[in-house]
Amino acid sequence: MSSSGQPRIAVLLGGPSAEREVSLVSGRLCADALREDGSEVFEIDAGPTLVADLERIKPDVVYNALHGRWGEDGCVQGLLEWLRIPYTHSGVLSSALAMDKLRTKAAYRRAGLPVVPDMRVSKADAMAAHPMDPPYVIKPYNEGSSVGIYIVTEGANGPAQIDEAMPDMLMAEQFVPGRELTVSVLDAGEPARALCVTDIISNTGWYDYEAKYGDGGSRHVLPAELPAEITALCQEYALRAHEILGCRGVSRTDFRWDESRGAEGLFLLETNTQPGMTPTSLTPEQAGLEGISFSELCHMLVKDASCDR
Repeated sequence: MSSSGQPRIAVLLGGPSAEREVSLVSGRLCADALREDGSEVFEIDAGPTLVADLERIKPDVVYNALHGRWGEDGCVQGLLEWLRIPYTHSGVLSSALAMDKLRTKAAYRRAGLPVVPDMRVSKADAMAAHPMDPPYVIKPYNEGSSVGIYIVTEGANGPAQIDEAMPDMLMAEQFVPGRELTVSVLDAGEPARALCVTDIISNTGWYDYEAKYGDGGSRHVLPAELPAEITALCQEYALRAHEILGCRGVSRTDFRWDESRGAEGLFLLETNTQPGMTPTSLTPEQAGLEGISFSELCHMLVKDASCDR
């Protein structure tokens, strides 16, 4: 403990993933919020010296603000379990499962949650021929923040021409027209509950990286103006997804809704175990609507931290 009696907190941020810049923003804002009650907070840019940095600082708890691979996929969670340092957000298994979108959707499917057809496909095959009838989406199966998404529209002349920097194995998924919806679930120190539904209206028609983090890239309507049945289903499905995947602390589940089909047009896309905490992020907005300030949300997650998650 620090001299103030507050815990020594190490905030992990940055890291080597494709979402490094987002994580740096999230982590710095969370660190500032955690300092408000006098806590001693250390910011660690997670890299090859992470173990040495943690052993030098000797934190009471780690606030994990990493996004993407290595920080959100069970890797750093396993390291923290080995070091026996309590940490925030989901544990090893649920982090690894949720980061793999194909396995996430398989878990949804087994639980009877609605998803669209998908398949694993090599980059070479996806560029050689349509892996499924258009319209469909090609994307990495183990990245977040809408990194590397290609939408192949109906009537397209040919398959996606994919950047060579993309991984060799990808996923193809049937495209769902309509609205982008999302629901956060909070269970930090309290029974898990679904927050409100946000309707995401992007300038590009798809909630891609620029829409998420660019200035004016999207507009968030919360609570979403939806039929009561769709609101209830989004909240129910998000809560079930959180529980099925074994998430802890906070998660956010994303949906597409084809409103022309009513309830049958609502589909789960993925669950994010470490939602962004940037000025344009969705989970802090939803918590705020529930009367939970950004600082309170960060402190709730710290108080909920543990090993063996």
